Formats: sequence, C-alpha cells, structure tokens
Amino acid sequence: MIRHEAPAVRLDDVRKVHGESHRAVTALGGVSMDFARGSFTAIMGPSGSGKSTLLHCAAGLDRPTSGIVMIAGTDIAQLDEKARTELRRRRVGFVFQAFNLVDSLTAAQNIELPTRFTGTRVPATEVTAALVAVGLEDRAGHRPAELSGGQQQRVALARALITRPDVLFADEPTGALDSRSSKDVLSLMHTLVDDHQQTTLMVTHDPLAASYADVAIFLEDGLIVDSLEIERERPDIAAVIAARMAGLDG
Repeated sequence: MIRHEAPAVRLDDVRKVHGESHRAVTALGGVSMDFARGSFTAIMGPSGSGKSTLLHCAAGLDRPTSGIVMIAGTDIAQLDEKARTELRRRRVGFVFQAFNLVDSLTAAQNIELPTRFTGTRVPATEVTAALVAVGLEDRAGHRPAELSGGQQQRVALARALITRPDVLFADEPTGALDSRSSKDVLSLMHTLVDDHQQTTLMVTHDPLAASYADVAIFLEDGLIVDSLEIERERPDIAAVIAARMAGLDG
C-alpha cells in the first residue's frame, strides 16, 4: 500500500476578515494550499496583499475567521488560546525581522530560552550543536550587543530550531540586515532545508531572498494569484521573481 505523507501545513479555504458590516476588510479571501514537509516556500505580494496575515494564521499567531489550518495533522484553528500557545511552543519556530534577543543573556542562553517555557530544557551539548549549525560556536558567551546584525539573526534562527519544530515561519528575516549578512542567513536557511528537511515558510518582499526558496507564491487582495517553481541555479531567477512581483504591483 502506498502511503502519502501528510503536508507539514495545510490551509483549506482560510478566510480572515477584520471588522464587520460595511467596515469589514477581507485580509484573506479563501486560501487553500498544502506546504510539503522539507519544502522552502517564499510568500510574496504587494503591501496589503495578505502575506503576513497568511503566515500569522498558518502559524497559529492569529485565528482565521473561517477555514481549516493544519500543522502536523492538528487543526489549530479549532484550538483554544492555551492549546494553540502550547502547540506553537512545541511544534513551531519563528524568526522575525527584529531579532528579539534578550540583551542580558548570552547567545547560548538566548538559544535555550524557548525550552525553559516548555519545561524540557535541553543538554548543553544540544545548545553547542545549535551554535555550530549556525556557525557561532565561538560566540556562545557573547551578548547581543557584542554580535553583528547577521550574527544576532543566526542566534535567533538557532533559538527557533532548538525545539526541533515541524515548521519554521520567517517574517522578513533579512529585512534589517545588509546584503552580505542577508546572503549568509539565507544560505543557512537553504542548508537547513536541504540537509535537515526543515519545512520553512518565509514572507519576503525581496526577490533575492525568495530565490533561495523552492517555490514562491504570490498573493494579491487576499488570494493566491500565481506561483513559481524556483530554479536556484538560474543566474536570472531573482529578476524573474521581480518581474512577477512587478506584474502584481502594476
């Protein structure tokens, strides 16, 4: 018997409406999509297209108005706030544009912080392994002020992965970085997907960032209107993605 592996994330007719009656604004107009395990998806679209709302609903940070959101087989849209918080802590990792590190803690202490909330603190060897994975094994005792922006984001990435989440959600993860640091972080995310099958959904407005993904989906007015399988070896792939974006903006 052939077994078909369930997707890491499934959205089924997900809608998000803010306000009521004539003041209602539809942020998502009925989005359905599966995100395969071990895939890297870039979510793109003009400002106000619904891309961040999609990520927030998919990650359980926001409850959709209607529809089904599945993470690892669990419909998180039906969970109460306490259960959704618990699921996020154990099954989901987050990286944002802001690094959100605790200034008074070292890199190693910031990385292990999520495990304190779950009551499953990891051995020091796993924290060290996480630092090695992001190329910061020699920065374990450094505090955020002693690290560059790119290094801080790599600490944030290691922190997001320390609980071994089913899905990593990244919201403009390179938005606050210079071009070189951006490429370093994106290359690391690419490696985590390719070598460790880390399912990743990334919201970005940057075609170069999207070029590190496997597929880009494009939103407009709360709907998925286009998608693009990304050939990473194509030297002009960022320009191809930019052209798709320009078509939406136009």
